[in-house]
Amino acid sequence: MKPIWIVDDDQSIRFVLEKALLREHLPTRSFSNPRDVLAALEDATEDDAPQILVSDIRMPGGSGLDLLEKVKARHPGLPVIIMTAFSDLDSAVSAFQGGAFEYLPKPFDLPKAVELIRRAVQESQREQVAEEGVSDTPEMLGQAPAMQDVFRAIGRLSQSNVTVMITGESGSGKELVARALHKHSPRAEGPFVAINTAAIPKDLLESELFGHERGAFTGAQAQRRGRFEQADEGTLFLDEIGDMPFELQTRLLRVLSDGHFYRVGGHSAVKTNVRVIAATHQDLEQRVKEGAFREDLFHRLNVIRLRLPALRERREDVPMLTRHFLQQSAKQLGVEPKRIAESAVLALENFAFPGNVRQLENICHWLTVMAPAQVIEPKDLPPEIGVVRTASTGEGVQSVIAPVARSLSAALMQPPQPPSNPASRQDDLASPDDREHALPIKAAAVSESLSYGAPTGWEAALENEALALLRAGDAEVWDVLSRRFEARLIQAALTSTSGRRIEAAHKLGIGRNTITRKIQELGLEKKVSLSAQ
Repeated sequence: MKPIWIVDDDQSIRFVLEKALLREHLPTRSFSNPRDVLAALEDATEDDAPQILVSDIRMPGGSGLDLLEKVKARHPGLPVIIMTAFSDLDSAVSAFQGGAFEYLPKPFDLPKAVELIRRAVQESQREQVAEEGVSDTPEMLGQAPAMQDVFRAIGRLSQSNVTVMITGESGSGKELVARALHKHSPRAEGPFVAINTAAIPKDLLESELFGHERGAFTGAQAQRRGRFEQADEGTLFLDEIGDMPFELQTRLLRVLSDGHFYRVGGHSAVKTNVRVIAATHQDLEQRVKEGAFREDLFHRLNVIRLRLPALRERREDVPMLTRHFLQQSAKQLGVEPKRIAESAVLALENFAFPGNVRQLENICHWLTVMAPAQVIEPKDLPPEIGVVRTASTGEGVQSVIAPVARSLSAALMQPPQPPSNPASRQDDLASPDDREHALPIKAAAVSESLSYGAPTGWEAALENEALALLRAGDAEVWDVLSRRFEARLIQAALTSTSGRRIEAAHKLGIGRNTITRKIQELGLEKKVSLSAQ
């Protein structure tokens, strides 16, 4: 393993850190000034180059912040932890702006310092793997089976000029699919022109699509080519086609039929050779039934249909997409990419993402600017993710769900308990306010403990979390907590049966089809397959 480099003019600090890290089997190399560090970096081989650099700020012969700047210029991926006894705002801001992994004020608690260094090592190793994957980022990302189906369809259509209809929720990436279809088609050398038919006022949309002649209307001072002409010999992407005004649908149908159209105010037919790719988040069949969309145009556009899955249907892609967007945001802003802790990734995986991939991208932009440290923790995520801290413990949703899972898992692993004494239970029900402790959680008594008495243990934590979410105005409290509860419950049952679904369903008291459906709905297939290995 590569060594941890420690830079501090205080020999006692170096000695204490060296001994503490060696006890953790982490090799070290120490320096008393920045000059020696820079010289050592020049001569360092791949094996003895630093894994992590821990540096003081104020030292004779150079500043730790200057060292940070020079090290980052040569080794941008090297995590640097800045230490200082002068804990002021300017130092902290300068450290993070310079790309520091973390800021460690002196005097520090040694175990916490070691834990920080170990976390930096883990993040460094994880990011090295991630950067290898990001170095040649493909135009579209996705490992989920639903996305692989989309990739296969794009491949099959690569030699075709056929009209394609892309369906999917807003923000799911329909334009990316359209661009990929164009890029891998015989028209790749031609233009790709996109227009959102819902974003342009009705009175201007006709001119946008077909162009206009000079004097066709007030303000038309010159002839203007429309999108169909601009996309000649290429691809025209009509986004949100379901919102196109009904009267314009007839003109579009004619262009698709024979390739001819008239500019607004024009008298000569214009010929164009365009491949049309349309997209919508609406149910066009229903729009046809309602009379809001022409049936003949629907069939003309719906030659090949590609359905793009929502992000909640491809949760296994969230970690990869998150790291990609963090890298992308950092590059756009010219800053060091933020790293994200696994606990924060888990919180994102469990979020429903009503805005789909676009919402995740926006969250990553927000985190790049607003997250206080280089490593993003669950507490750093924006409020809409639903990781709410309770006033007493400062813990989030995950800290409430985890005890539930552990309690249920322990209960499921134990043999069934004999029923409690009826007389004793009657006493409990007669005076619930007098009880000071809840009954131990057993598999046979879970429903009873949920039904009677004041909540304690994980029930109280769950109730507190629900209250916190409700007070915060979260509109999806039921969905957020019930989905996570069900997921942890099923995972606990499968753990207790070594991945055997039928046995797990029997223990939970549900049917085989129910557990299979829940595993699919909750996106647990990958985790279930791993637990069964």
